[in-house]
Amino acid sequence: MIRKDLFAVAIVCAVLVAAPTVAQVGDPQWLSLFDGKTLDGWKASENEGTFEVVDGAIVAHGRRSHLFYAGPVEDANFHDFELKVDVMTELASNGGIYFHTQYQQRGWPAQGFEAQVNNSYLIDPRKTGSLYMVQDVSDSPVKDGVWFTEHIIVRGKSVIIRIDDRTVVDWTQPEPPQPPADMPERVLGDGTFALQGHDPISTVRYKNIYVKPLPPLEFPIVDYHVHLKGGLTLDEAIAISKQRGVKFGIAENCGLGFPTTNDQALEAFLQKLEGRPIYRAMQAEGREWVKLFSTETIARFDYVFTDAMTFTDQRGRRTRLWIPEEVQVDDPQAFMEMLVDKIVSILTDEPIDIYVNPTFLPAVIADDYDALWTDERMARVIDAAVKNHVAIEINARYRIPSERLIRKAKAAGAKFAFGTNNAGRDLGQLAYSRMMARRCGLTADDMFVPKPDGQKPVQTKGLPR
Repeated sequence: MIRKDLFAVAIVCAVLVAAPTVAQVGDPQWLSLFDGKTLDGWKASENEGTFEVVDGAIVAHGRRSHLFYAGPVEDANFHDFELKVDVMTELASNGGIYFHTQYQQRGWPAQGFEAQVNNSYLIDPRKTGSLYMVQDVSDSPVKDGVWFTEHIIVRGKSVIIRIDDRTVVDWTQPEPPQPPADMPERVLGDGTFALQGHDPISTVRYKNIYVKPLPPLEFPIVDYHVHLKGGLTLDEAIAISKQRGVKFGIAENCGLGFPTTNDQALEAFLQKLEGRPIYRAMQAEGREWVKLFSTETIARFDYVFTDAMTFTDQRGRRTRLWIPEEVQVDDPQAFMEMLVDKIVSILTDEPIDIYVNPTFLPAVIADDYDALWTDERMARVIDAAVKNHVAIEINARYRIPSERLIRKAKAAGAKFAFGTNNAGRDLGQLAYSRMMARRCGLTADDMFVPKPDGQKPVQTKGLPR
């Protein structure tokens, strides 16, 4: 009864204390790991019922369990990073935030480290902010019933833990490592994150879970491939752009089979976007687009992009690679030769800025991507892109092209653009694009920038007739 009374007081106090401001809003280097609504991208261990989402927070309450991040950001494998989590504990509650760990079905995570969450759980003397069993904190810097931010920074062999901007741990791993005798895997390396559900008595809330993979990308993050689909409005897209600190290019699908097939329809789209803080993009669909629109109207867009997913095959059949019924692959090698010829022709003849959905393969052969995209075929596409000054999109939706192609294209002097290519309201966070850029060492010099008026491809190359 005493515990319940004290908890009631704590909750009243919590209502009066505002949650910390999410400092990462507007900083494009910070990526969200929790959508505030579901446990999508997370995987619980032995007792799944311990975790639920309530009022925008992950609530850990129940039998021992750990909730591991298993989403798309960095493929859930982090080496150097900053992690920020807003946390609130109830009276006498225990929790924790693991890093450099990996999923395991039962028990306390063996791999990696735990940043402790414990303000008043008397059984354990290691308090909030402790690097558990490595460098411990004896007095909690925060109280129960109040939101605080746990900020974990890992660079090389260094770990810093801050609680509400107060540094409580600053530790460097010795060489050789000296982990606790009963925790031999408490050694810096890489891995994912996990939130702890400690026991049925404890209740801990976690929200605003953001990570900044390191080193940060040293160039402006732009999503050049955003569609107003699934009910997403222009105003909503602009609000998301501002919140993330990422500029968007809003694209209209233009070509046969789409509502926009002439200059008049293009004009309506351009007027809709006039004066808004976004790029105006034209997605040229099919190979017929070059005959549907005028040079003057196309040039009013900031850039034009296309893919090689719609074409007429060698037997005169209209083919859309994402529609299984329209794809005929009798011989995968022969199909690939035909597809590469189409891509090279598009890059050479059509006045475009960006080649999007690059190296996309139809479902029937997609599992053989690495074998079918040989070095020679990659080289042909890369050479055509470089010669014709066409940037290659790193597509977050389809997770293409492969790292192997990106590295080859960078070495050849290609330019790159990030693109979501959303199918609905969910814009993602360009997770694959960012990861590939970091892995392949892309810099500002490698990235596409829209050309000024007078230097756009449609103006310098013209439309084929």
